[in-house]
Amino acid sequence: MNFLAHVYLSGNNSNLAIGNLIADKVRGRKVYDLPQEIKKGVYLHRYIDEFTDQHLRFKECVKELFPIYRHYSRVIVDMYFDHFLAKNWNHYHKIPLNEFSKNFYGKLKDSSIIFPDSIQKFIITLIRYNWFGQYESISGLKIILGQMEKRTKFPSKLSNSTNNLKVKYSFFENHFFIFFDDLIYFTKNKIKSL
Repeated sequence: MNFLAHVYLSGNNSNLAIGNLIADKVRGRKVYDLPQEIKKGVYLHRYIDEFTDQHLRFKECVKELFPIYRHYSRVIVDMYFDHFLAKNWNHYHKIPLNEFSKNFYGKLKDSSIIFPDSIQKFIITLIRYNWFGQYESISGLKIILGQMEKRTKFPSKLSNSTNNLKVKYSFFENHFFIFFDDLIYFTKNKIKSL
């Protein structure tokens, strides 16, 4: 799953959500330097990723894209799934996405002073380009994928993948709905054990 899903799955605990958001930027033993709730968020992120990678519906979506995008297929499906979450946000959350995003960005700004420069830059970019809001449309998703494409080591054509989404939209969306219900159930139970 990508950034919006990780934050959403953290529930109302903003520090857990912040840790869940930045987890990919926290390497090795640096996790031990984080405040307890943020550290739990990093661990939750890893459990979510492990669950996602093993889920049949996610694997089927990756398989659909693999002949074209190879190892970038997993990243693309993560992005597609954040798009479906944003597009269907009212089904999952009572607060509108734009209000939820502004609230979370504010909490992120208040907490970001504890993070190193690499995480600070990531936070600034996320907020400046309103990634959560961008996920809602295919054109917004294309912009974010284009920004990611500039940072890949090898030619990835990430932004072109929105064409594949358009062609098989219902296939990916149907897989998302089934997968995400399972992930919500898994995450609620996992949070209790952290």
